[in-house]
This record gives sequence, C-alpha cells and structure tokens, in this order.
Amino acid sequence: MFSGFDLRDWLLANDPALSRLRIASRVTLTIVISFAILFAIHLFAVPLPTASYGLGILLSIEGGVAVRDKGNAQQLVTRLLGCVASLVVVGVAAALEGHRVLSDLAFLVVIFLAASARVFGARGFAIGMFAFTSYFMGAYFQPDIAELPLVAVGPVVAALTGHVMRVMVMPEDWRRDLLRSLESVQGRVNQILFKLAALASEGKVAEHDRRELRVLEERLKEVVLMAESFIPRPAGGVFDKGGDPAAELAIRLFDLHLAAESAIVLSLQSVPDFALVHAIIEGRHRGLDEDRDASPDAAAETRRALFWLGETKCHLGETIAEARLTDFAGILPAEDQATATGIDFSLNNPQIRSTLQITLAAALAMSFGLLLSRERWFWAVLASFLVFTNTNSRGDTAMKALQRSLGTLFGIAIGLGLATLIGSEDAVGIPVAIVCIFLAFYFLQISYATMTFFISIVLCLVYGMTGALTVDLLALRFEETLIGAIAGTAVAFLVFPARTRGALDAALRKWFDALDALLAATIDGKPRYELIGLSQTLDAAYRDVTVAARPLGSTWSVVTRPGPIRQTLAIFLSGTYWARIVASSLGGNMGAEDHEQIVAALRQARARIAEIAPRASECFFIERQSPSSAARNLPISAQGSRLGVEMIGGVLDRLYPAA
Repeated sequence: MFSGFDLRDWLLANDPALSRLRIASRVTLTIVISFAILFAIHLFAVPLPTASYGLGILLSIEGGVAVRDKGNAQQLVTRLLGCVASLVVVGVAAALEGHRVLSDLAFLVVIFLAASARVFGARGFAIGMFAFTSYFMGAYFQPDIAELPLVAVGPVVAALTGHVMRVMVMPEDWRRDLLRSLESVQGRVNQILFKLAALASEGKVAEHDRRELRVLEERLKEVVLMAESFIPRPAGGVFDKGGDPAAELAIRLFDLHLAAESAIVLSLQSVPDFALVHAIIEGRHRGLDEDRDASPDAAAETRRALFWLGETKCHLGETIAEARLTDFAGILPAEDQATATGIDFSLNNPQIRSTLQITLAAALAMSFGLLLSRERWFWAVLASFLVFTNTNSRGDTAMKALQRSLGTLFGIAIGLGLATLIGSEDAVGIPVAIVCIFLAFYFLQISYATMTFFISIVLCLVYGMTGALTVDLLALRFEETLIGAIAGTAVAFLVFPARTRGALDAALRKWFDALDALLAATIDGKPRYELIGLSQTLDAAYRDVTVAARPLGSTWSVVTRPGPIRQTLAIFLSGTYWARIVASSLGGNMGAEDHEQIVAALRQARARIAEIAPRASECFFIERQSPSSAARNLPISAQGSRLGVEMIGGVLDRLYPAA
C-alpha cells in the first residue's frame, strides 16, 4: 500500500517537477468550477443555452493548454482577446445558421485565420484555438442571435476561472519546479546506483542489465534537461561569467550527468566493487581511499568514475538542502526574453504553408463528412485540424492521425461498455467522467492516442447520461474521425509536403552547427562554463534529432531492436557524450604539452564536420556493421581529454563510413 512519500516518489519519478500533474489538475478543476458556476447562474439567475456550457467547457480546456504567454498580465490579455474572438465567431455562426452553405464556407475562413494567427507567436496560437473551437461549438449547437448575450457567459466564466486557477490556485513557480526537478535528478541517480549495486553483488552483467541501465540513463537525461530548462539564463542562453550562482548550478548538473554516464559505461566494462557502490549510496565514500593515479586499468577507471559520481551526488544533495532553506535566493529570475520578430506571410514561412494545408484538409473533411451526416460532420473537421498541431513533417502528421483514430476507436469501445453499465446514473457517471478528463490531460504530453482514448470515453459517458447514446452514433463519430485523419494525412503528403527527411536534415544541421561551435570555442580556450553551455545546446540538438527521426520507422522497431535508425542515433548520442567530456575537461585548462596535438585534432574534426554535414540524413540509410566490442572509455584519467577529442573524430567517421 502506498504511503504519502511512496506516492510522491512515484509521481516525481514519472513526472519530474509534477508539471503534468499540475496541468491536468488545472484543466480539470477549471472545467468543473466553470461548469458549477454556469449551473449556479442557470439555477439562481437566468437559464443559459446549451452553447454557453459547451463553450465554457471547451474554452476551459484551451485556456489551460493553449495560453502560453510569459507573465500573468500577458496571459490575462490573451484570455480576454480569446473571449472577444470567441464571441465574434459565434455571432457569425448564429447569423449564418439559416444559410448553411455560407456557414460552412465561413467555417473554412475561420480555420484559415485561426491557423495563420500562429505566425504571431504564442498569443496568436491561443486566440486562433479559441476562435476555431468557438465556431465549432456555435455551428454545432446553433444558438439564436438573441441568445448571444447569454452564450457569452460561458467564455467569460471559463476565461476568468482559468486565470484564477493559473495565477492564484496553481501558479507557475520556477523555483519550486527547479527544486522538484533536482530532487528527481537525485532520485534517478540513486536508481542507477541501486542497479550498479545489484550488478556488483552478482559480479556479472547480462544483456537485460545493459538494457535497463540504458533506460535509466535516458530517464536521467530527460530530467536533467528539464532541470536545466528551469535555471534562469541570459538572453543568449549562455552565462556571461563564472561564479554566477545559476551558472554554478548548471555546471553541477552537467558534472553529475556526465559522472553518471561515465559510471554506467565503465561499470559495464568492469563490474564495480559492491562496498564502494554501497558507500556512495550512503554518502560514506569520502572516508575511503580513492585511487588517484592515471592508470588505464579498467577496474581503476571504474573506481575513479564512481568516486566522481559520489562527489557530484553529494554536491547535488548540498544544493537541494540549501535550496530548501533559501529558495534559490542567490539566483535572480530571468527577464522576459521575448523579442519582436518580423511577420512573414509568404510561402517561405512553414506556418503559412501549414495554414494552407490545414484549410484544404478541413475542406476535404467537410465535404466527405457531409456525405455521412449533415449534423455531425464537425467531428471530421476537428480531426483534420488537430492532426496538424505540433507536427513538423508529413510522417509526424501520419503518426498523429493514426494515434487519433486508434484512440477514438478503443475509447469508444471502452466508453460504450462503461456508459451501458452506468446508464443515466449521474452520481456515478460524472465522477468517472472527471477522472477520465484528468487522465486525458495528464497523458497529453506523453501520448496523443491515450489522451484521445480518455476523451472518447468522456463523450460516451456524456451521451449515456443525456440519453443520446446509440451504437450508430458512436460508429458515426469514429467514421467522421477517420475521414478527418485521412484528409489531414493525404494533404500532408500531397500539398507542400514537409518530408520527414527534410525535418531530419534541419535537425542534423543544428546538431553539426552546435558541435562545430563547441569545438571552435575549445580551440579558442573559452572558459569551462561557456563550453558547458555550448555542450547543453548540443544535447538539446541531439534530442531534436531523435524526435525528427522517429517517423522514419515504426516506433516499436526503434525501441526494441537495434535497426539502422537506432544504430545511427546511438552514434549521435556517443558524439554528444564525448563532446561533454571535452567541455568538462578542456575548458580554459589545456596544458601546453597537449595543446598542439589537441588543437590539431579539433581542427581536423571541424574540417570533417564541414565535409560531411551537407550529407545530413544520408547517414540514417547507410548499412553499417555494429562494432564487435565497445571502445574503451577514459573520461577520468589524464588521457581522457585527448581521448575525448579522438573519439569525436571516430564518431564522425562512423556516421559516413563510405566517405
């Protein structure tokens, strides 16, 4: 049975900084409170039309996930502008209700304007989503023009409730989130140490142990990147000087991450001593004798890596303890870095091309959706619009369309069963629906299919409680969703297609540019904190490469078997790792003895980057043999910095072996 601490540890392990929990709770409470306020107005003041409730619920959702402005005042302005846009489009829908063809064409115009508003940034995106969903609800519920003042109550209540929830009840707090993410980093390092202790007690490493450690390493990387994102930075993203408390914290995180990676790699080559791992877990390693010579012996390297991990772990513990007392008092919040950018409405802007794709996909979905149902075709348009959200290639769009279709299908199947069991028992159906809403938005950032699954269950429950549930209606919903998904996918592949390889090429250019910038700064003898900032940029670029490469093959093949995609990603990961070794060991600290050799190797690596970078995603389609054995890893010894530079060169050669 879970205790309070067990539950918190589990949540932190699966949701660092509890950001998903906060978003899901915020959206769910906003929906519930908004609905309760509207119902109270309905009972005690004036009866409200159904459209008011529908808009209140949908805009509660949009206000929770689409409003992304920095600062409370900016968010309130966006919400109020969203309310104005909502009322305008609902008024248009009501005025054109007697002219269905004109109403349908007006919907396409609203879709075009809503999608093109993304050119204006976060505020434009949010207002566009408010407008789209509001016209959707207005055309669906068909309010009379005379009802518009009462319909307006729904958006206003949703906007104000959402703002209160965001600002007062569950506010954003980077200091709290930073502390929670540091605690998560600490927990994941402990998981790695517990696994290493298990290996040490067994005295051997099996293949399943290697896989488990790789998973633990990836989970550590995720939470380290999250923690780094909460550290306030200057406008350029790189700290201006050493000694800054924020820079020192970033360096501590960097060292801990690198030490954990090194301990994993070296422990897989030479199983560590159980007593040492246990002492590090308990914080007693400082009383033990550390082998400080530069011996390349594998056991000695593993021992040094573990001592390094122990020291960085202690430093993190000290940082967390101090932060609990001072709340990061020495770190100043970053100023709003928003800068005015030129607005580009030409076809050179991917967002404008996406706008045309969305509008055309919506038109196709509308046309075929109308063939199925004159009243329910909105579901097809909704699906065609949403499959383009947060995608950067046609492969991404196809994957999202498939996820939405599967989530809807399975959600309807489960929802039909639940709705049949619950029937019109509101006392049971409402709590179950609220739980499903919470789960939908808790999993939103992880799985679009899961989110769609729970939303489909909610709709089934609502239909069941209102007596409108039929198998034919649910089948129609799935068919309309499938039409929208197919329309979106077809347009993504045929109109202004953003090829997956094109998106991957762009991500790879950023990776090569980041690596080249790091090597150039190393040659110039830049200080360590600056090199670490550049290596973090490289780490973020690697993450973008993994996202862009995902549609190249099925997700399950990338995860479960070492196919060419995974092999190539592993090479990029290796290059990112060795770049961190270089940043850690060479920053402002290059000895005269090694200077010429290391600078020559760095210049050679930069020349190699200039040669191979234009080949971009070609490396993912090269047949290569897996290495028969892992190369030695010497990050702790005196030879580590030189070897790190050599290994970067080796990584570049492995990416394009035929060059």
